[in-house]
Amino acid sequence: MNRNPMLRLGVWAATATFLAAAVIWGAPQTANAQDKPSKVVLRFAADFPPPPHPAGLAMKYFAARLPQVIPGSEARLYYAGALYTVPEAFEAMRQGNLEMTWMQIGKAAPVDSWMLSVVGPGILTTVGAVDNLDKTKTYQMLVDRMLKNQQVKVFGVGHMSFGMGVGGKKRYVKPSDFDGRKVRSMGPAENPVLASWKANPVVMGFGEVPSALESGVIDGLMTSLGGWNSLREQAPYYTMGGAGAFVGDYYMVSASRRWWDRLTPPTRAALEKLIGETIQVQKEYNWCFDKIAYDKYGTKDPSKPGVYWMTPQEVSAMVGAMGNAAIDYVKSKTPPAAAQWVDNFVKEGRELSKQHPSGSSWIEKVDCSKHASVIVVK
Repeated sequence: MNRNPMLRLGVWAATATFLAAAVIWGAPQTANAQDKPSKVVLRFAADFPPPPHPAGLAMKYFAARLPQVIPGSEARLYYAGALYTVPEAFEAMRQGNLEMTWMQIGKAAPVDSWMLSVVGPGILTTVGAVDNLDKTKTYQMLVDRMLKNQQVKVFGVGHMSFGMGVGGKKRYVKPSDFDGRKVRSMGPAENPVLASWKANPVVMGFGEVPSALESGVIDGLMTSLGGWNSLREQAPYYTMGGAGAFVGDYYMVSASRRWWDRLTPPTRAALEKLIGETIQVQKEYNWCFDKIAYDKYGTKDPSKPGVYWMTPQEVSAMVGAMGNAAIDYVKSKTPPAAAQWVDNFVKEGRELSKQHPSGSSWIEKVDCSKHASVIVVK
């Protein structure tokens, strides 16, 4: 054993110097590491089709941007219910077995029937009104319910198309045009609406529609402008009734709370910013697809084939004829306590439609030429 005190002092001094250097050089590296988002690998499931559908393009945009925002990250995309149905997806998120979803709000009704509170046509009838859905108290109530009861965090909401409408072998532009016709419905909330116009609603998957039109099983269908674009030969006439006169089609982006809460604050901040960016891109894609399709196939003469945009007076006639059919249906499928929220959303939505008339939204002013290389209209 070395008993030389000077030598021991030298060793201690060297050790102290080394430790001090470790602290000096190590501290900033730790701080910097804490400030950076951590790599994530996530599954992102949706119940809408893949590209070139505009919503599918928006998901693809998210996947492409994710590794740019958080290096090394990956988003695995699942379209059209390929991974889970909507109820199954929410169960998987509750258990932490699925990270993110982009699902139709109304299809979450089997999970929580209160989600039907914002479902139904004739409420949000302008682009600006749809864009402000997330400003309504009813929507915020549903977001709070999802967080508390389902352990699901909702980030925002998009619209499947700003050109929802009805296509067929003939023009559907006034209530009498539906009388006795068999029309494919997009969901149960639209069935009573079609019935109020004296049509016979038929619920079927989109894949069955072409043959059903050819064989006469149905005379027309409710769909988006993108959906009609793939059926122009079978249904040459398409009528748009504003953003939501025929059907409201709202899709929320959400994440598993169990997964989300385990992420670091910088990671959550980076993801939340990217999700907001993606929702905005989706709105632009949706609008531009509709605009490009209308510019290509639009007609001012309802007697001719193509895409016809109804006048405000024609929309009012359709909405007036449906009365409270959709509202009464929703109330019949939700608890009594939800009835006030159903009425509240109708009030909020119609006020938003007045506050944001057609042509007033930023979405309607988007320069679609910047998306021309991405959006394909056949």
